[in-house]
Amino acid sequence: MAITVAELLAEPQLGLSLIAGADGLGNRITWAHTSDLPRLWEWVTGGEIMMTNGLSIPADAPGQVELAHALVDAGASGLAIGEKMHAPALRPEFLAACDALALPLINVPYPLPFIAIARTVAESSLLEESRRLRQTARIYDLLRLTDTTGNHWQSLVQGVAAEVDSRLFVVDRRCLHPWHPDGEPLPAAVRAEVEPLARNAAAGSKTFRWHMVGDHHFLLVGIPTHANALLIVMPHAEPHPDAVVLLHAATVLGLELSRTVLALEGQRRVGAEFLLQAFEGRYGLAEMENQLAAFGVPAQKFLVLSMSSDDDGHLADIHLELWRHGFPAIVVRRLNKLHALVSAECPLDMLRHAVPADVRLGVSTPSTVNELQQALQESLWALGTAGHSAEQLVCYADGPSWLGLTSYEQGAAIVQRLLGPIMEYERGRQPDLMVTLRTFLDLQRSWAKTAEAMFTHRQTVIYRIKKISELTGLNMAETSTLAQLWFALQINEAMDFQGQAGRPPAPL
Repeated sequence: MAITVAELLAEPQLGLSLIAGADGLGNRITWAHTSDLPRLWEWVTGGEIMMTNGLSIPADAPGQVELAHALVDAGASGLAIGEKMHAPALRPEFLAACDALALPLINVPYPLPFIAIARTVAESSLLEESRRLRQTARIYDLLRLTDTTGNHWQSLVQGVAAEVDSRLFVVDRRCLHPWHPDGEPLPAAVRAEVEPLARNAAAGSKTFRWHMVGDHHFLLVGIPTHANALLIVMPHAEPHPDAVVLLHAATVLGLELSRTVLALEGQRRVGAEFLLQAFEGRYGLAEMENQLAAFGVPAQKFLVLSMSSDDDGHLADIHLELWRHGFPAIVVRRLNKLHALVSAECPLDMLRHAVPADVRLGVSTPSTVNELQQALQESLWALGTAGHSAEQLVCYADGPSWLGLTSYEQGAAIVQRLLGPIMEYERGRQPDLMVTLRTFLDLQRSWAKTAEAMFTHRQTVIYRIKKISELTGLNMAETSTLAQLWFALQINEAMDFQGQAGRPPAPL
């Protein structure tokens, strides 16, 4: 076991004496550390005796009392002050605070070097180091020994918790929800205390510091393999778990999370291939139901989600966010959109929480396997509505109208009426007319700019626009015609899953 404060004071060659804090003589010392920086407690990881020449000690009584409280909150085992150096007068309020907090205040006789104290503590810690190595080895071995059936994650967390004699929680530092769907949620009292500290940790502040919740200490440790994963340690008793052992515990839990995420990535690829073929109608109903069940999505009541963002990187981990909150999803990326199937039990508030704020989201009505294509059309329509409004999330038939339209059927009818003749003409050909029309309208009806953008001759553009007029029966010189065609193009682009401008709308 580590040396206690009383045992350190009893070392005759040191000649240390106790000034205050006699109730803390049983505190165990894991290390001896020297610092003369103003915020002395920021260098405490738990169990250290802090040694200073006095520059770290404020001159006023309130500042000295604050120092005592901060050291105890951080988990310091004691404070040693060099005699005849730079320490100000120790105020009676400071001595009383050390007595009340059981913080041993030790006088280091002049000219005893601090290194003599550090050497004594280090020599007494050799047996403790051996114990630490054995404990660390057992923690790593839990990755191999933990039963892989049932709730594997919680079994591993409980095994590590038993080794460090603590209660452990692995949470997302952004929202403090369990990082793993099988994880234990934070108690409300702890969550209220951790929330501001987690925000500071996310901003880059030092996190390896003990804090107090009521009568209990807790510690925040970052999971090294996942930027937003945070390990919260609540020890059952004194002394606190060894800091190095806790870092290894965080690493072991991070390795398990990485293994889980790797398996989910393999499942995501398989699911994307299945979903793409399902959207194209290549599966029978019975086979689709079996596949959905295997992915954890109910076949009789699911939602189709369509998402887009100006930053494609924000779409990459949405399936992981949904899984972490207990809702497995099947996802597929198609061009600049992400499409997903998730249980209809997933609340809209959860979708808003799991999806980044700049991602636009269209949600279908609850559907069954024989309504999959229709649900996809609904989600695309809702996404188009979101893209043309201030709403982040739009549910089909519940969201605001899109330029007067409220349903996919209305939009499809407009597309068929205005663009259908062009699409039918180009069936089996390159969609030169559709691409030309879109480019022509995007470039403010400039013949020269359209020709330059399409690497073709100006007369070719003129010919294609004239052909569009013949096919649709519309006068391309009229503003109302151009407005209708632009509107139809926007609808078609939003609803077109394949991303092919020349493909006619799917049958309703």
